[in-house]
Amino acid sequence: MTNHELFATRASRMKASEIRELLKLLDQPGIISFAGGIPDPALFPADAFAQAFQVALGPKKQAQALQYSVSEGYAPLREWLVGHMREIGVVCDIDNILITSGSQQALDYLGKLYLSPGDTALVGWPTYLGALAAFNAYEPRFDRLSVNGNRGADEYATAAAAGRVKFAYLSPDFANPTGEAVDLRGREALLDLADDLNCAVIEDGAYQALRYEGETIPPVLALELARKGSIEDCRTIYCGSFSKTLSPGLRVGWVVAAKPVISQLVLMKQAADLHSATINQMAIEKVARACFDTHIPMLRQTYGARRGAILDALEKYMPKGVEWTKPEGGMFIWLTLPVGTDGAALLSRALETVKVAFVPGQAFFPDGSGENTIRLSFSNSDEATIRQGIRRLGEVLQT
Repeated sequence: MTNHELFATRASRMKASEIRELLKLLDQPGIISFAGGIPDPALFPADAFAQAFQVALGPKKQAQALQYSVSEGYAPLREWLVGHMREIGVVCDIDNILITSGSQQALDYLGKLYLSPGDTALVGWPTYLGALAAFNAYEPRFDRLSVNGNRGADEYATAAAAGRVKFAYLSPDFANPTGEAVDLRGREALLDLADDLNCAVIEDGAYQALRYEGETIPPVLALELARKGSIEDCRTIYCGSFSKTLSPGLRVGWVVAAKPVISQLVLMKQAADLHSATINQMAIEKVARACFDTHIPMLRQTYGARRGAILDALEKYMPKGVEWTKPEGGMFIWLTLPVGTDGAALLSRALETVKVAFVPGQAFFPDGSGENTIRLSFSNSDEATIRQGIRRLGEVLQT
């Protein structure tokens, strides 16, 4: 029998992901799922990956592909990322980049690096559930991040009391769960706030490439780099991922930051899993070089059409009193239901009566609020299925 008294105090803060648990229900026949924020597997560049793995396991590459490797990551992939980051306004070199097992691992490492028990992490209200889970293990307090000027550094510092603010975390482009983006003014204000608080900024760029309309806004790291001239003087840490663009199953992400930060993260990588799977990094690098620039426009066109379908369906089928975001990219729509409507109870009814799944919004709030919110993901359903699912959901909301 397990003696729970031996567990560290942080274990009590670890909870199962509601989304991961919800996905277990979706094997039922006939379910229309707006739940998991996952890419459509039909859009994976599978043929390119098949060829890439064949090359990696060929006589010239197999020894390297199947052997231990350096913790920093596969050098040719990091070199490709240097060019990719330059295209979005971030000038760095290979030593500013660490390959991680998805950007989720990067969030865990950054929580470990920055947070002592009682320290403050500034996050959105709501924010990405995976970030809350990653940071929560290190026993911080969470405070609401505001980038619109409503709160100043003095107020944050006073609220933090003994536990100083260590970082602000956000996904500025089409955030999970709301789909919303932070405008240029908000990004500049965030940098001002971080300078005033002398804290880091963790920029989650998971959806940065998936813009369907509107003008591209430079990443927060690019804006800070323009201010300070060198990435070594920047406090922003950029977390990128191939999960939403090329493949989530290969678990390849990356971190871009000043070299002292990367050096500390490398030590954590060495202690945790030595390095990300070499063969997966080799496959990602080959596929990225071969088709990233043509693959992304296809994703934008396909997902953009699905976003249009769900917005049109919401307009047609949602009853009065339901509000929703209208994002310019990403994979998510955020619904605010009439006060008194419970998203978790609605999910139970929707699964039972019309076989529609989504994620109740409460899990995305550090304080457990947001009972009357839900998240819909439109990336893994075709347009006809989206329209049918939203019609069914509207029926449940009207009963």
